[in-house]
Amino acid sequence: MKKTWLTGIFASVLVLGACGGNGSEETGGSEEAGGSGDTIEWSFGHLADENHIWHQTAERFAELVEENSDGQMEITIYPNNSLGGETDTINAIQAGTADMVISGETLQNWAPNAALMAVPYAFRDLEHVQNVVEGEIGQQIKEEIAAEADLTALYYHTRAPRNLTSNEPIESPEDLNGFSMRVPNVPLFLDVWEAAGASPQVMDFNEVFTGLQQGVIDGQENPVDLIQSAAFYEVQDYVNRTEHVYSWIYILVGNEQYNALSDELKEVVQSAAEEAQAYGEELYNEEIETIEQELKDEGMEFVDVDQDAFRAAMTPAVEASLTPEQLELYEQILAVE
Repeated sequence: MKKTWLTGIFASVLVLGACGGNGSEETGGSEEAGGSGDTIEWSFGHLADENHIWHQTAERFAELVEENSDGQMEITIYPNNSLGGETDTINAIQAGTADMVISGETLQNWAPNAALMAVPYAFRDLEHVQNVVEGEIGQQIKEEIAAEADLTALYYHTRAPRNLTSNEPIESPEDLNGFSMRVPNVPLFLDVWEAAGASPQVMDFNEVFTGLQQGVIDGQENPVDLIQSAAFYEVQDYVNRTEHVYSWIYILVGNEQYNALSDELKEVVQSAAEEAQAYGEELYNEEIETIEQELKDEGMEFVDVDQDAFRAAMTPAVEASLTPEQLELYEQILAVE
């Protein structure tokens, strides 16, 4: 923990020095970043480790941007929450001391309709997710994030379904009695897990391993790639296939940083984002099944659960928690083919 804390401070000092307070160092006297003589440095923080699909894809994105901008842009990536947790990094971007982040439903704390990115049992499968994110609903959510969180979405990853981990098998909501679990800073997640019978609490992702190890919490819920990336197999025995959330997550840059780019550099960033997304999809298709097997090899047991019972327990809480606008969007999502 001390090492991570020191790393975060060191990274923040680097960012403040490199970014000059707004994510770029302008040496050419141009109001629009990307003019002659400008050097633009972006800091990109996320929660996954160096072996995760998100990090590998981010590296590809950064390489493409630097190469195609002829070195006018450089992106430094900080995995493992070394710039701080997800919420901290978003706040840092808004303050001008960081530039990029990977975030999903946590954005509802700024843009309420971002809650719809990960509503329990709203999405049938990943194809349903893609149809939503690439359609009118996804565009509406992106525009709200830009307006309310001051973040521009560059590309996205679909995510493996979220599953519940534990040290005792959990097959139905009845097994959640007295079960303390971590959830991200998403109010809807608190509501639905309470309705299902658990005792959820908000905790930053970088604190979850220690919380499980010390018995502060009994379990947590995440896709298998993050379960592996965080080495939860060392402190959890079961992956319970609740598959309660299919979702997506955005790779975002601050509006101010993006809008400061010249038109040519915006094209470079958008082209790199398109290529990075395709690369991320390739990695996802190759790795998710492998990851599940690796978790089994590490000793985790996968448990089939009564998903209908979990859906029945959570859906009333979902509907009660949504605002009228969110509920309308939720119903639109359910109707997407």
